[in-house]
Amino acid sequence: MKPEKLERNAIEAQLAGLTGWSLDEQAASISKTFNFKNFVEAFGFMTKAAFAAEKLNHHPEWFNVYSRVEVKLNTHDAGGLSEFDFKLAKAMDKAAGQID
Repeated sequence: MKPEKLERNAIEAQLAGLTGWSLDEQAASISKTFNFKNFVEAFGFMTKAAFAAEKLNHHPEWFNVYSRVEVKLNTHDAGGLSEFDFKLAKAMDKAAGQID
């Protein structure tokens, strides 16, 4: 089943429940930069996030340099943001130890 693209008001409501994530100008993606103490912690986060992404069958666009991981989420099949993006964002925050 094709994911459903969220309307702007639903996106803003979902975004209000997240910390540190920003919405792009077209409301087509959300992004966040995670900073860690070192490469090992960053890679550990990426490993945990990869398992969450695989479980959701929803994969991030990300970029890692040493202790920094930049993440961008959107749903290509929906042509914008879907519930999957916000589920993965929450799972990534949890993997980073930012929520319980």
